[in-house]
Amino acid sequence: MQSIIYDVAVSIDGYIAGPAADVSKFPAEGEVVADYFERLSQYRCAIMGRATYEFAYDYGLRPGDNPYPHMQTLVFSKTMPSPSEPNIEIVRGDAVERIAELRGSADGPIYLCGGGAFAGWLLSQGLIDTLRLKRAPILLGGGTRLFGDQAIPADLQISETKPYDGGAVFQAFDLMPARSGP
Repeated sequence: MQSIIYDVAVSIDGYIAGPAADVSKFPAEGEVVADYFERLSQYRCAIMGRATYEFAYDYGLRPGDNPYPHMQTLVFSKTMPSPSEPNIEIVRGDAVERIAELRGSADGPIYLCGGGAFAGWLLSQGLIDTLRLKRAPILLGGGTRLFGDQAIPADLQISETKPYDGGAVFQAFDLMPARSGP
């Protein structure tokens, strides 16, 4: 069964994008970005919500294009219009069932691409296995939260830390099954 890995840049105050979906304050070059692209090359499948997919329209993506051509890409949305030439799969039905199928059939790790609300929902369902944070030394003060409006308690175990010049820090966490009782 393949793992779902949420690999995302985040500000010190917990935002993956600032107001108006602004991501311009996050590092766009350097070793932290090179390491991210190396990890990205290892994922075989990408999952995201509609807002994350459509966010890429501002950067030249056209409806139906696959933002990650080396990956199978699924967009989870009940309302997104079907593109005329889809190179992605739009999941409109039972998301938990489709994710279970995907975990069993994907030929490598599954990349959860951005999306605070979708990530929060996945976390609430216990479907995120690993959290990989590229913590940027910035404060955004508002915008899109790491897990949207979800406030789901989760037990984490840190598995890796790497500091970068300029103050960014990469941290990886394994999500542990919730403990019951005292």
